[in-house]
Amino acid sequence: MKKFLKLVLAAVLAVSCLNAKEIVFGTDAEYPPFGYMNEQNQISGFDIDLVDAISKKVGFEYKFIKVGFDALIPALKAGKIDAIAASMSATDERRKSVDFTDPYIFTKNLYLKMATNKDITSKDQLKTKRIGAMLGTVQESVANSIKGAKVMPTEGIAGSIMNLKAGKVDVVIVDSSVGYGYLKKNKDIINWLEESDGSDGFAMAFDKDKQTELLAKFNQALKDIKQDGTYDKLLEKYDLK
Repeated sequence: MKKFLKLVLAAVLAVSCLNAKEIVFGTDAEYPPFGYMNEQNQISGFDIDLVDAISKKVGFEYKFIKVGFDALIPALKAGKIDAIAASMSATDERRKSVDFTDPYIFTKNLYLKMATNKDITSKDQLKTKRIGAMLGTVQESVANSIKGAKVMPTEGIAGSIMNLKAGKVDVVIVDSSVGYGYLKKNKDIINWLEESDGSDGFAMAFDKDKQTELLAKFNQALKDIKQDGTYDKLLEKYDLK
């Protein structure tokens, strides 16, 4: 009986430790509306609100720290952060290093150009063009796969858009969930091509084989907030519907 009580107590303590644990999330905060620095210089966005909703279901404290997108997985592997919530596309290559949650957003690749650019009409022409993309993203990989193209990556997607408007690049490749937002605000930019990004959608990430139980709890929480309407409210809040 005493042994049984000890086992029960140990299980309760384990759950309590999980609930009390502060999970440190890394995000680049350069990808509105998913992550950005607000007017109070605080990390805000859809990803942050989504983590907050999940935390209420699973039971944990959390904080976000700003990490360059291409440095997120190295930071996770080095133990500097516990998880990634940065609109990261789940790809087979990244799965070699991390475990992804179920996806929470599905996107496509958009190819943007200035509306005044009448020369570029096909993807084949990009072999001689300058292409902008965000550093470390699926879109940068796509740009690098175009032989002959000059790829000019930037730390944040805003930098690539600025380069496009300044004439420093001919085309910017961006995922649709972010790209549509820029198109709404910049009528002088158009989307002339879109295609699959080859990923399984945006997902959060944990270190490989290190948080199996927590990963399962996150996936269940994602299902719960989709069923109770919380998820749809977040999509509406950030104009992602």
